[in-house]
Order: sequence, then C-alpha cells, then structure tokens
Amino acid sequence: MTDAPAAIPAGWYPDAATAGVLRWWDGAAWTAHTAPAGGSPERPLLPADRPIYSPFIWVIALLPLASAFALAAWTPDVSSIGAGVYGTGQITVPSIYTPGYFVILGLGWVVYGLGVLFAFRDWLWLKRQGVVRPFHWAWSFLGAATVYVIGRSVIVRRVAAPRGLAPIWVSLGVVIASVIVTVVWVVNLTVSILDQLRPSIGA
Repeated sequence: MTDAPAAIPAGWYPDAATAGVLRWWDGAAWTAHTAPAGGSPERPLLPADRPIYSPFIWVIALLPLASAFALAAWTPDVSSIGAGVYGTGQITVPSIYTPGYFVILGLGWVVYGLGVLFAFRDWLWLKRQGVVRPFHWAWSFLGAATVYVIGRSVIVRRVAAPRGLAPIWVSLGVVIASVIVTVVWVVNLTVSILDQLRPSIGA
C-alpha cells in the first residue's frame, strides 16, 4: 500500500494491497478502517481524544432561549381592555401590533438565520474533525434547532461513543425552560386581562 499525496481529501479509496476493499484515508495517513468496495461504507470511528463539540453546536442548542426571554420581557398593554363595556356592552381589545411585538417577530427571524448559519459552520467543523457524512446542515432550514441537534448527535455518537449526546440534553433543557417561560407569560397575561375585565363584569 503506497502513501497518498497530502493534498487528497479524507475519504474511502481502493486499497492497493487488497482488491475489492476500500481503506479510509484521513487526509494525512491511511488508517486501519476498511470496507467492502461498493455501497456506502460505515463511518470510521474517531480517536478517543478527537474533539466532537464545536462552539457552534452549543450556540444552536441555546438559541431558542433568546426568543423565550424576549417574550418574557414583553408585557402587552391591556389597560384599555374593557374600556368600552360601560353603557355599550362592547369589549375593547387592544392591538397586539406594538413595537414589542415586531421586535419579538424580528428576533425570531434572526434566531432562525443564526441557527442555519451555525449549523453550516458546525457541519464544516465536523468534517474537519474527520466525521464522515455528518448530519447535513440543511436540515436546520426546518426551523427547529432541535432537528439538527438530534441528527448531529446521533451520528457523532456512532463514531465517538459513548460521547456525542450532550447537545441533546442541553437542547432538552432549553425546550423545557422555554415552555416554562411561555406558560408563565400566558398566565400573567391572562391574569392581567381578567383584572381589567373584573370591574366591567361586576358592574
């Protein structure tokens, strides 16, 4: 088996010593990983000391918190609700289209765009670490950060077991925290609305 030029990218190449066998070239040297020619070879395992968590994956996992806490910081003005009840029987509903609403809406698009960007950067980073066919960054276009986090973690786990699942647990914690923040926000808003309607209902 002869050495391959350093310029050749990492990948599966025909083994010069054995016909019908592919051998994994890691970009610098031949490895012990082999596979039958044809089909889709298994991903070679990563060395135990190879890093598998980029800064990008942690940002992706934590990004949903930005939207959740932005929602928590937004307090719609409900002081005018019920103002039209007296003498008319009509309930005035204030518009939600306030500056705060548009800030949250814009932040949602920023979070979405950053999720796609960082998924792409993380995908490139994994390839540089030697992960063959990492979970594709384009899945992040689905809009849910957890889709990329889960897919990425499953594949990394296969090549670096028992490592690889930490981003899933962080993402799960973020989802739970976001749900709690949203529920608390809805409850507080509902209480505020009922407080505004109570004098009208009792009149």
